[in-house]
Amino acid sequence: MLRTTATEDAATTATAAADGGAITSTAAVADGGAAAVAAADGVTATTTATAADTTTPIASDADAADGGIVGALAVGEVVRSWPMRGTLHLVPAEDLGWMLSLTSERLIAGAARRRQQLGIDEPMLHRAAEVVQEALRGGGSLSRTELMALWERAGLLEAGQRGYHLLWNLSQRGLTCFGPLVGGEQRIVLLDEWVPRPRALERDEALGEWALRYFRGHGPATRKDFMWWTKLTGKEVTAALAVARPQLEVIDVDGADHFLDPATPQLLEENRRAARGVLLLPGFDELILGYQDRSATLPAEHADRIVPGGNGMFRPTVVAGGRVVGTWRRTGSGTRRRIEAEPFTTFTQAVERAVARRAGTFPAPVGPS
Repeated sequence: MLRTTATEDAATTATAAADGGAITSTAAVADGGAAAVAAADGVTATTTATAADTTTPIASDADAADGGIVGALAVGEVVRSWPMRGTLHLVPAEDLGWMLSLTSERLIAGAARRRQQLGIDEPMLHRAAEVVQEALRGGGSLSRTELMALWERAGLLEAGQRGYHLLWNLSQRGLTCFGPLVGGEQRIVLLDEWVPRPRALERDEALGEWALRYFRGHGPATRKDFMWWTKLTGKEVTAALAVARPQLEVIDVDGADHFLDPATPQLLEENRRAARGVLLLPGFDELILGYQDRSATLPAEHADRIVPGGNGMFRPTVVAGGRVVGTWRRTGSGTRRRIEAEPFTTFTQAVERAVARRAGTFPAPVGPS
């Protein structure tokens, strides 16, 4: 389906308040990405923000001092985990539990063959959980390297990739999550200690909340977009929309129903100029990954430039006028570190100047480069 100009314009709303140094554009939508509360609110506005790329600067020292995502992670307002699609996301801490309640059973069942390949059984998972609890109970935290060393000493890491899958599985079960960022690396914590007051929702209420958040942060979008994004079943999506529908508007685009928050048109009107500006977005940004149909923002003929070979690794993008027009990357190191942008065809002089201005505002990466 090819979206019309109306949806292309609305899609750019998600970029209106975004900053090239933020982990995703949607993490800043709520109110411009100011300080820890705003960062947490921005993630809440869309339920999650994809956080698979930790080498793109999610924060700088200034961000840590002023709040932002690092501040929100530090105080437990936002955490990082795998709530859906097997992809790491930034998640409002109080919401992770109910999200996992909707997705984890199916995700764990879907990984049964991989567990068998790695020689992971229930006794091993139980032992891995015991090691984690012994190390972390009482407010402790571990880096991933430290946790792998503990499991190694416990004789649990004989097969390659086993450590990653053990951590993923325990996170799916709600035992662990990624908490504060220390020295450029996120620490693993016990979810029940780090988030002592999770939000409790009944199943249909949780489904409706997820739909409402998705369409508020991504609308106009379709039922298929939402189903693809969450990997919920058709029956679950129907239940979700039944709950959320009274708080959403529906517009017809090329014969397909698109759902959106009633405030979206006004938000677009107020931010149209900024939304059509030039942005340097990180890989895995929700402007791209938030939809099954990406034609509103990404020309189909250039899709392989974003995900070469369909390998699942999304490159950072240059966005102008709400459309992806190229990619960018960091080169060099130290004082010689700079941003190189590559157009799909050619950049106009205005876009080239805007890219240079944006690149000049980038903080140094927090994680390893």
